[in-house]
Amino acid sequence: MPEHMLRFVNVPQQTPEKRAVGERRQDFAEIYRIFQDREAAAQASRCSQCGVPFCSVHCPLHNNIPDWLKLTAEGRLEEAYEVAASTNNFPEICGRICPQDRLCEGNCVIEKGFEAVTIGAVERYITDTAFERGWVKPIVPRHELDASIGIIGAGPGGMAAAEQLRRRGYQVTIYDRHDRAGGLMIYGIPNFKLEKDVVLRRRALAEASGIKFVLNCAVGQDISFAELRAHHAAVLIATGVYQAREIGGPGAGLGGIVPALDYLIASNRENLGDHVPDFASGLLNAAGKRVVVIGGGDTAMDCVRTAVRQGATSVQCLYRRDRANMPGSMREVKNAEEEGVEFVWLSAPEAFLGDDAVSGVRAVRMHLGLPDSSGRQSVEPIAGSHFTVGADLVIKALGFDPEDLPAMFGEPALDVTRWGTLRINHRSFMTSVPGVFAAGDIVRGASLVVWAIRDGRDAAKRIHEYVVQQQALPAAAE
Repeated sequence: MPEHMLRFVNVPQQTPEKRAVGERRQDFAEIYRIFQDREAAAQASRCSQCGVPFCSVHCPLHNNIPDWLKLTAEGRLEEAYEVAASTNNFPEICGRICPQDRLCEGNCVIEKGFEAVTIGAVERYITDTAFERGWVKPIVPRHELDASIGIIGAGPGGMAAAEQLRRRGYQVTIYDRHDRAGGLMIYGIPNFKLEKDVVLRRRALAEASGIKFVLNCAVGQDISFAELRAHHAAVLIATGVYQAREIGGPGAGLGGIVPALDYLIASNRENLGDHVPDFASGLLNAAGKRVVVIGGGDTAMDCVRTAVRQGATSVQCLYRRDRANMPGSMREVKNAEEEGVEFVWLSAPEAFLGDDAVSGVRAVRMHLGLPDSSGRQSVEPIAGSHFTVGADLVIKALGFDPEDLPAMFGEPALDVTRWGTLRINHRSFMTSVPGVFAAGDIVRGASLVVWAIRDGRDAAKRIHEYVVQQQALPAAAE
């Protein structure tokens, strides 16, 4: 083993410095500072270079993590970037927003007491350095093909697929109903986790690579699905899922009870300089309000931390299970607690109080029961344990369901599952409509950005195989 590796025995784990709580509560800038060269090399040198790297196994993209850690420790940063980019279209984004504590870092074999390698921070450092030093270049295919591919959705899955197909020489056009490319990366994830210039430079790189974007274009309204199919050799649907899950109970229709995504989109648009009427009116602005967020995933964490920065007088998060059973990243929970968020564990809302607008949430205490079929402990209410939390703004962060795409696209032949997601052949990624493929959350349900990237890459490969078979493309396209 080279002497510059295996240093976890004498080099302690170090995460990038976080800005002071008082400072970061006042703005939406990213809270983690970037590693300096020496810090990144030192942390990369802690990798044990194990024979079966569980970090790679538990990464949806199966990134070659030990390889680029070793190259970083040796100061060979351009090579480290090339290795990282070979399996991941957006390593600088995954380095910022992936829940590494549940994926790569959470499965690092370095035992407790020595602590895991800070993989995500090194990944971000490598790619940010590559951009700064001009190593990230537009795609230049070896051969241009006449065949074109249409992609519906400019989120991480659609953009990853577009890059992979462009590398093979396809003419790629991405259609999106929003006015900016990026999907949830641009409108759903707050700046304090992912500053928007990081996403915007990816769009600029895609355009420089020859990928075309048609924005403000709703398929089924501005252009028909039949037109897309006629214009392209194949179509990929990568729309994601955006329909908020509703919450029942008395008072659920009161004013001031809003979906999480509406709230986050308004905040992100405001930070991008857009005029947002619902933000200006106060409907989707937490300033001066008692805020209650219902839910326990990463979206809930984004909401509570956004409310803090908007100047809420108090921010509470109600979650029906305990901390150990929370689906969100523990790192995000800790950041939220540092910033003043109060978590009310084992609590579930039963009713919403108020006349025209919400003034409080009546909740009940829960206790954990036996594990269900998924292995998670069931939750049951405790009789007589009701309590009330004051609230001027209630944000529902209960997850997302797919929209009715067959109706939206005017294509009833698109088959869906009982959950409303698109049904595909999981070997070919093809839907029930020939030449139409699907990938990402619209197939697997609401999930992580890294899984959307993985699905987009896999779908691009299957699309290529389909087009080659259909059009007898030259061997150069293989």
